[in-house]
Amino acid sequence: MSLLDRIREFRPPDFSRLLPFRVAGETLGWVRPSFAGALRRFPETFRVADHEVALSSQLATPDARSEAVDRVLRTLHSDGIVPKIRGERFAVANRFGEPPRLVIDRAAVTLFGTRAFGIHVNGYVGEGDAMRLWIGRRARDKAVAPGKLDHLVAGGQPAGLGLTENLLKEAHEEAGIAEALARRARPTGYCSYLIETGEGVRNDVLFTYDLAVPATFVPRNTDGEIEDYRLLAIGEVMRLTADTQDFKFNVALVNIDFLVRHGFVTPDDPDYIEIVAGLRRG
Repeated sequence: MSLLDRIREFRPPDFSRLLPFRVAGETLGWVRPSFAGALRRFPETFRVADHEVALSSQLATPDARSEAVDRVLRTLHSDGIVPKIRGERFAVANRFGEPPRLVIDRAAVTLFGTRAFGIHVNGYVGEGDAMRLWIGRRARDKAVAPGKLDHLVAGGQPAGLGLTENLLKEAHEEAGIAEALARRARPTGYCSYLIETGEGVRNDVLFTYDLAVPATFVPRNTDGEIEDYRLLAIGEVMRLTADTQDFKFNVALVNIDFLVRHGFVTPDDPDYIEIVAGLRRG
């Protein structure tokens, strides 16, 4: 196994097996036929055809769309089709910062295959070969990737919250990081992918940040989502990313981005171009 193997795991879906999800003529996601079949029960909200799933044109405003879709999702949750409603609202739009066409519960994002945004913070100590990264282990009761390794701070981007606001919130909740330190996080770009998973289609953009923390810093989880933290040598992070499935799948992608940006993966690597190209897809 290798870093390139990790990159190649992010294969695009077979779109011939999926239906575009459209709002006012705009394609905003991708739906499996099985889920489209469940939506046929709600013709006042969804128009389901052989070639697409569209919101009813009678739902002309974001608020009306959001309320109607929420009612459907709650019914489908009661029927066991939609997983637990998470109470976290995600904007539905193709570009970050655009006015959302509607908002939906986070639990339904992969079912509709809409674009989701998030933040990932690489917390590190030292430089060069002496660099170490703070790595968390996700709680065993997490709905997604329980027990997998994760970043110092990471989280989805809720509707109505700015990126910096979300970073400060997640830094406090996940790692007990004081605001003054969290504000030192430096934006470094993004990673993206469009893949099909067991739950549906993930069309994610992850905004990445680097945060140099003092040698005396020790993270402290406050929301129960991280089981423990460890400070790993950069070589061990690289080995675990390349040779194991220990990291949550998208954390591995952000790890590779970090390794490239800090010169631990160089153009001398014959896989360099394919690795770098694979960091931003979708």
